[in-house]
Amino acid sequence: MSTQADAAKLLVRTLEAEGVEYVFGIPGEENIHFVQALDDSSIRYVLVRHEQGAAFMAEIYGRLTGKAGVASATLGPGAINLQLGVADAQTNSTPVVAISAQVGLDRIYKESHQIVDLVSLFRPITKWSELVPTPEALPEIVRKAFKTAQTERPGAVYLAIPEDVESAAVSADLKPLPVNVVQPQEPSAAQIARAADVLAMARQPIVLAGHGATRAHASEALVHFSEKLGLPVATSFNGKGVFPDDHRNALGAVGFMRHDYVNFGFDEADVLIAVGYELQEFDPVKVNPHADKKIIHIHAMPAEVDDHYPVEVGIQGDISRSLRALGDAVHRRWDVNGTGRRIRELMRDELAQGRAEDGFPLSPRRIVADVREAMGREDIVLADTGAVKMWMARMYPTYEPNTLLVSNGLSSMGFSVPGALAAKLAHPERRVLAATGDGAFLMNSQELETAVRENIPITVLIWEDDAYGLIEWKMDLEMGRSSNIKFGNPDFVAYAESFGAHGYRVNSADELLPTLRKALADDGVSVITVPVDYSHNLQLTDKLGELTDPF
Repeated sequence: MSTQADAAKLLVRTLEAEGVEYVFGIPGEENIHFVQALDDSSIRYVLVRHEQGAAFMAEIYGRLTGKAGVASATLGPGAINLQLGVADAQTNSTPVVAISAQVGLDRIYKESHQIVDLVSLFRPITKWSELVPTPEALPEIVRKAFKTAQTERPGAVYLAIPEDVESAAVSADLKPLPVNVVQPQEPSAAQIARAADVLAMARQPIVLAGHGATRAHASEALVHFSEKLGLPVATSFNGKGVFPDDHRNALGAVGFMRHDYVNFGFDEADVLIAVGYELQEFDPVKVNPHADKKIIHIHAMPAEVDDHYPVEVGIQGDISRSLRALGDAVHRRWDVNGTGRRIRELMRDELAQGRAEDGFPLSPRRIVADVREAMGREDIVLADTGAVKMWMARMYPTYEPNTLLVSNGLSSMGFSVPGALAAKLAHPERRVLAATGDGAFLMNSQELETAVRENIPITVLIWEDDAYGLIEWKMDLEMGRSSNIKFGNPDFVAYAESFGAHGYRVNSADELLPTLRKALADDGVSVITVPVDYSHNLQLTDKLGELTDPF
């Protein structure tokens, strides 16, 4: 004869069956049974200071592991606070399962305290949004949630659990469903042959690798493909590291607001081989402004429709197998031409220039150069949205996938500090740095307390300019002046120390690198403030605007 257990315990067993290691969240009155059940399980509940931080943590954990990160909140305002991180995960193709409480079924149909139609609120920003109508449905609904979140294209799922469902008695005979993993399909031989025919007639093909190639663990196959056919490879900002920047065929990252060095490689190309690229990463008009390039789309899913992304051949299936098959089918070899070599030289020269710049406040190039010097090849940097992202994404050399993380789908500010906690939990053997502007930092700086309390060692590098620097940059570019972008800041050293973290302030250019090394070597939480001179922003865009030839 079976015994009874409450549904919250069944929910936790289903999460354990999915391999969940962490739940990031804040408890509420309506989900106390769930939180208590987690406390008695193998899953670590990470208590955060704001639900937005929980969602960003779940997103970065999902991005780095490929397993859906889990964020939890109470009903009403708690659930609504999850939405920014959930939408960020959805637009960045990252698996996340967000779970919140909801009012009981006994009053959900009428106007009552804290009632909001959460399922409808989450539906436009998720792959699937559902209310759990009965505790007996939990095994099926949770299995569907994780399968949906983790299957290409990955994204976010939301589940609302009424408080009377969560606390209801269920038969102990109810068990989690077996986990079945969707296997990527083999590429079509006919499509491989069609793509090979396109390449046979190509004058100068170029490869663009995106975030999907990183998710598919296609780095090795991509390098082999490039070397075998002699093709230059650029990446999107989200795809940085999937092709190492120190490879002789690497062109760097595309996606900057102006025609950057790497764009000259696309100007010369007649065929674009897009590998794991997704349109939300950046507008394809930046690399195909005249919509005249033939595009070979290689991904686990079909291409989205865009008039500057006209697909000549679509190869749908496992990306690594597709690259190997296409490489075997093409009996030509190109050489990365002088333009490709010149592009690499220009970026190397700019990074070397940064190492030599000793002005104070520091130039963005100097900060990028010192961060690269301080970090190992596999260490992880999260570059928050703002001017800091523009400098890091275009200049910071990456050598391994997922070692520079940006948000280029929704481009949300404030993800880097909470995301750094999740990155360290996902990869405790690596050092983790959150590079953030002062505006983005204060949006989720409360998670420093979480990092200290949970003993999660991270380093935060604040680029301080007392303004929303990227907006100032855009205003100056497009309107010749800026307004309503300046603000004041606290003493960030004292602020960090008030949480129990270490605080540092850089007072000269030669202090940054040793301070970074000291903070990164410390087994604790550190915050470094570095004043930045963003007059270099307009100097960069003016220089690129005048550049009509890389030579």
